[in-house]
Amino acid sequence: MDYVLTQHAQDLLLRRNIPIAWIERTLDAPAKVDSDRFDDTLEHRLAPIPEHGHRVLRVIINKSSNPVRVVTFYFDRNMRDKI
Repeated sequence: MDYVLTQHAQDLLLRRNIPIAWIERTLDAPAKVDSDRFDDTLEHRLAPIPEHGHRVLRVIINKSSNPVRVVTFYFDRNMRDKI
C-alpha cells in the first residue's frame, strides 16, 4: 500500500522506536479493520505483532488521501488477545 506519514507519525517513529516494517505489515495485512467513530475519512487497521509479544498495533489512516496518510499508531492494550 502506498502511504505517507504525517509529521505526528514521523515523530512517533523516533520516540517509540517502532519499526516501520510493523506499520507496513499492519497496513498491508490487517487482522481487523474498523471505521473511526467520529470521522468517516479515518480507518483503523489492527494487527498482532509476534515480535512484540503479540501485542496489537493500531494504525490509523486517512483513507480519503491519495496516497493514504498514516495519522498515528500505537499498541492497543484493550485489543490484546482479542485478535
